[in-house]
Amino acid sequence: MAIDLAVIPVAGRGTRLLPLTKSQPKEMLAVGSRPVVQYVVEELAQAAITKICFVTGSGKHSIENHFDVDAELIRTLREEGKEALLGELDFERRSMEYFYTRQRRHLGNGHAILQARSFVGDQSCVVAFGDSIIGLHAKSTIVGSLVDAFESSGADAAIAFERVPREDVVHYGIAEPRNPAGVHGNDVFEVAGIVEKPSVEEAASDLAVAARYVFSPDIFTLLAETQPGKGGEIQVTDAIHTLIRNGGKVIGLPLGEGEKRYDIGNPLSYFRAFMEFALADPEYGEILTREVREKYST
Repeated sequence: MAIDLAVIPVAGRGTRLLPLTKSQPKEMLAVGSRPVVQYVVEELAQAAITKICFVTGSGKHSIENHFDVDAELIRTLREEGKEALLGELDFERRSMEYFYTRQRRHLGNGHAILQARSFVGDQSCVVAFGDSIIGLHAKSTIVGSLVDAFESSGADAAIAFERVPREDVVHYGIAEPRNPAGVHGNDVFEVAGIVEKPSVEEAASDLAVAARYVFSPDIFTLLAETQPGKGGEIQVTDAIHTLIRNGGKVIGLPLGEGEKRYDIGNPLSYFRAFMEFALADPEYGEILTREVREKYST
């Protein structure tokens, strides 16, 4: 059966982006003309996902409000002769069902995913973290490719990876391919492990986890049995390690050409993402690019 379920964890506090995130979820921060999480949903819609469960937390009501149909706003735009703006609300009318559950305690990303267990049931699902955009304006096919590879290989999990500069591996979870010599281009490879923030010398590859996964329902049993690690948190990486140790098959798929990951996790990465999306905006990008060149060319 085709995978049509996705879980989007959006419960994190976003403390590295304070004060921006004091009363605004980081997933609702604007990148170009849209909030971060809208890009994530649009990416999933392209992969034929029709049901999404957001794992929220305290102060995240604006995410629910954003994906509701706002009949009053639509009526106001029509009455004021601003019908042209209705196209900006097309995302409201997608054939998508939205569900919400809460992570009542902040116990790590694995714990957040575990809160969607009742929603997913005995089906396989996509997991897409809500603070990462894949591809400029979410023009990415990675989720669909992950689903295809997961189903055709009979894997228990499929993970997206991005290639990072060798000196940057110290900041990421890095893939340990079962056959390092066989990892080329966009080829699917089998994952023997994931090493969190290895040294440059220790890193088995330059492939960093890219916030997109496909899991069989077995992941929930493993997450429920995973003990808290550093900081008292339950990490999805630890459950994946257990899956591999138990003989499960985990595959990796590098992001394709142009499918850069935009991580909205700290001020510098957020500023860079906003700038890149703004300069590529179809309506205003050319004007902004010209103004930036004129201002900073001297």
